[in-house]
Amino acid sequence: MIADSLDTPAAFGVIFDRHGSTLLRFLARRVDPAEAEDLLGEVFRIAFERRSTFERDRDSARPWLYGIAANVVAKHHRSEARRLRAMSRVSTDRRLEDDPAERAVAAADASARWTRVMDAIGTLPEAERQVLLLFAWEELSYDEIALALGVPVGTVRSRLSRGRARLAALTRGRDTTTDVPLTPCDAGGER
Repeated sequence: MIADSLDTPAAFGVIFDRHGSTLLRFLARRVDPAEAEDLLGEVFRIAFERRSTFERDRDSARPWLYGIAANVVAKHHRSEARRLRAMSRVSTDRRLEDDPAERAVAAADASARWTRVMDAIGTLPEAERQVLLLFAWEELSYDEIALALGVPVGTVRSRLSRGRARLAALTRGRDTTTDVPLTPCDAGGER
């Protein structure tokens, strides 16, 4: 479809139809949801303008579009910490069947854990945070993340491993200002 859009620009609309809602969800989790639609437009504007550079041997435009979206988010605000702190204030609606008091305690506990996790994600180095979020939230494979970010698969594996280790340490309250060694959790294949 991208190749067809070089001669017939309207054909690019199929790419938007296929991937627009997925990318919108990605953007809404990375920026203020009210800004996500504007950024989605920016992603597809850039993709349309750069469609001639798309590698036609790729099976899908999805990793390419995620790469553009990740760059748009990075440009939008250099540090995600502000947005991640705002997300940590989002209340969780945990449904426990019987006791409203138990539900309130569970919701407060879940909210506190969510806050801790989101604060920890906000302190990760940008490269590790991007890989971790593309893997965990967007469920991209290692190969798709590598394509999206333009890095080797080995780099994706190491960034994900370091990010996981730092995140685990941070959510347990340990200082991770020094480099965290790689963990054996990524020695096997991908998810």
